[in-house]
Amino acid sequence: MPQSLVVTPAPQSVATPAATIPPRPTPTPVPKASVQPKASTKRTAQTSESAKRPSVPVQKNQGHARIQKKLTLSQLVAKYPDTFKLRGSGLEKKIALTFDDGPDTRFTPKVLDVLKSHQVKATFFVLGSLANTHPDVIKRIAQEGHVIGNHSFSHANLPKLSVNQFQNQIVHTENVLQGLIGYAPKLVRPPYGAINEEQVRWIADHHYLIVNWNVDSLDWKSLSAAQVLQNVLHQTRPGSIILQHSGGAESQDLSGTVQALSPLITKLKAAGYTFVTVPELLHVEKSK
Repeated sequence: MPQSLVVTPAPQSVATPAATIPPRPTPTPVPKASVQPKASTKRTAQTSESAKRPSVPVQKNQGHARIQKKLTLSQLVAKYPDTFKLRGSGLEKKIALTFDDGPDTRFTPKVLDVLKSHQVKATFFVLGSLANTHPDVIKRIAQEGHVIGNHSFSHANLPKLSVNQFQNQIVHTENVLQGLIGYAPKLVRPPYGAINEEQVRWIADHHYLIVNWNVDSLDWKSLSAAQVLQNVLHQTRPGSIILQHSGGAESQDLSGTVQALSPLITKLKAAGYTFVTVPELLHVEKSK
């Protein structure tokens, strides 16, 4: 392995979710039904005795005691290790390239061209709404041997949704993709990497797998190729899941991502890394 190509590991940490597409407005939550106060009861002759006793919480307060503190992403990963993944095993020099927020017709085809020229397979986390708009690009991704994952339907901030809205984001996208590629993706990547514990449990119960990342290229900031390359090389280690983008908002320029991809693959291959898909890295199936 050439000494100049050794990738310097960065401290392991849970990736900070990146706002890849400006947040979409979410439906206004349904107001909670107001609780009518209970009718007061008449005082008894034992008022002097009862006044001395400490007050006992009524039943409605017992419900608050059962509400658990919201867990951070790192705590969720630790609590649900079989459902929430950030990386693969560090025992082999295998890594996975992943691309979010596609498909589009500006950058996704260019990313596919580079991957094809290097014979590298990647994993694309796509939006159901854009899969509907660009079905031919979705079909090309699948036909060229890449794996497709579920990135929600409209890039919603999932923890802000109701239970039904959250489920619809996942299931609607699954239905769209199954009609285009012939399988229901097992892999789910929440937009911004954000998800709450109730949603993690639903994911587990329905046999999905949450896949975030431990290497963030920050390419959503419309960085230059040199900046994207530096960000990835600085953080990559055996088992890394690398976050990049193949689509985004109209204001985002992912030219740096496309231009950095070929030298990135060349340098990491020279350093002894093998590129695999996320299912290969995590030893799971790509479909449910």
